Amino acid sequence: MKKLLLVMSASMLLLLGGCSFLNDAQNSLSYINDATDYLSAATEFASDAPALAQQAIGDIQAAEDFQTMLQDMQQTVEAFNELQAPDIAAELHQQIIEQNSAIITEIETYLNNFKDGLLDPAILENTELFQSVQDITNIIEQIQQLGQ
Repeated sequence: MKKLLLVMSASMLLLLGGCSFLNDAQNSLSYINDATDYLSAATEFASDAPALAQQAIGDIQAAEDFQTMLQDMQQTVEAFNELQAPDIAAELHQQIIEQNSAIITEIETYLNNFKDGLLDPAILENTELFQSVQDITNIIEQIQQLGQ
């Protein structure tokens, strides 16, 4: 009876340890998928936003669309910052948060430079927003490599 109890206890400990390992792997995979989704959103933003910003100087509808795009990206950035990174990606996640801080600041700068419904053309001289979005691409690609 003691041997059976000992074997069952050992089996339970191994099972619980295995569950923890599987849970960690699942959390890492989930984070990598979230980072990949974020990379897609950031890449699309970096690709589409400059042209729309240019149109937003003289076209009210384009200006409204650009404001919506900026607000959506800001929400996407803030949501990514709230993710809980697995230990293996914690340092890279912190680097993304730092870049995201610059992105949020630049988005707010753009949002504050609409006059009479149109984007102030002087703001287009500031290309840091699009460069900051491009910079996170390299970091997220490093995160994706963690899953391979």
